[in-house]
Amino acid sequence: MATSTPTRKTARAPASREGRVLHKGQQTKATIVEAALGLATHIGLEGLSIGALADVTGMSKSGVFAHFGSREELQISVIREYHTRFEQEVFYPAMTAPRGLPRLRAMFDNWMKRTSIELDSGCIYISGAVEFDDRAGPVRDALANSVLTWHAAMKRAIEQCAECGQLKVDVDAEQMLFEIHGLILALHYEARFLRTPGSIKRAVGGFNSILLRYGADPVAAA
Repeated sequence: MATSTPTRKTARAPASREGRVLHKGQQTKATIVEAALGLATHIGLEGLSIGALADVTGMSKSGVFAHFGSREELQISVIREYHTRFEQEVFYPAMTAPRGLPRLRAMFDNWMKRTSIELDSGCIYISGAVEFDDRAGPVRDALANSVLTWHAAMKRAIEQCAECGQLKVDVDAEQMLFEIHGLILALHYEARFLRTPGSIKRAVGGFNSILLRYGADPVAAA
């Protein structure tokens, strides 16, 4: 008995230390991704570099590099974090609304709220599309897949509106989604680049017009 107890304690200690090291490493990586996301919204994904993040976080270049291994992996981590936050702010809250127009409107309203905030910084989905539209590779794939995931959710919400009898039964969900997405892109261009007054109000009006054109009740669309 006297010799078995120390043996068990010794066996557990390395696992405990390993767990603490792993947890600390995850926290450090999350801190780096947070800093990288802040940089990317202002200077774009292509502006990210191990050196810039080392300066911002106060870490060494080798320390930052150890958590990602490459600039490409860093960019993909930022895209995933951005998409996670997008879902948390835009998609999941809208799922509490009833199926049909209330949910579709909630998704658009939440999208508009996030877009309004990003007018002062930038949208990685939009800036990333400009940077990687003609460049094949895993970064472009990660970015495109994130956008397509959101588009699929919006398309499904449109289809549910038709199933609920709130839009035309034969509604072209792809076309309607295309037009709604166009409003967001136009808003960024008008408000962020041209600084056109009233751009947000025009985007909301455009959404209502789209609903009416696809058969929504005027009261429900307002």
